Amino acid sequence: MSILLNALKRLVSDTLSLLLPAHCPVCGEQLLEQEKFVCTACRYRAPMTNFWREPDNPMARKFWGLLPIERASAFIWFIEESRWRDLIHTFKYRKGWLAAQRMGEWYGAEMMRAGALEGIDLIIPVPLHWRKRLARGYNQSEYIADGIARSSGVAVDKHSVRRTRNNPSQAQRSRNERWDNVEGIFKVVRADRLRARHILIVDDVFTTGATISSCAEAIIEACEGDVRISIATLAVSKRALGDF
Repeated sequence: MSILLNALKRLVSDTLSLLLPAHCPVCGEQLLEQEKFVCTACRYRAPMTNFWREPDNPMARKFWGLLPIERASAFIWFIEESRWRDLIHTFKYRKGWLAAQRMGEWYGAEMMRAGALEGIDLIIPVPLHWRKRLARGYNQSEYIADGIARSSGVAVDKHSVRRTRNNPSQAQRSRNERWDNVEGIFKVVRADRLRARHILIVDDVFTTGATISSCAEAIIEACEGDVRISIATLAVSKRALGDF
């Protein structure tokens, strides 16, 4: 029965591939049968940071003196006027939740190969306020986290941390304004689920680190320090890290 079912699934998949061929979201070229989501050429040219391979990296240093972070990394460089930036904007602003999940899977697979997820007990995506989630239809950070979970087998917790204030967008704000804008906006509702665990907080783009730091601070305070925190974002701009 299982053999017949698998054969039927392959037939449906092959038929859909013929009728609706998949295309690379970066270059637009049609994907080959063995290619997944992003074509081989674009994967080879992807602007990866490789920060997850080295614990002492420029992004991790941004948290020195601010938070007791164990690891911090971003997957790719956020480059203005690039197709990779357009891909990120697709799932951030244009309903591209599947792209967010697939990028998360790719990122998770790379971190697994480098041992960067060793010891992680739980993944927490940075929450959206319910009003913003309702307007957008989904939380892109949740789908990135889901993708990382698919590659790693680590569970995702979407309910223990909530965003209690629908703060204005961080876009177009100065560095100081961004920090003021996110102060005290997160609340931990189930600290018992987080205490004594190593948590990976996941977000889409690292700019100043204000939002993800506010989330981490809420978790650390609720757990009375009995928690370990690591951070993973999908992208980071070189401007955000300054000279390194």
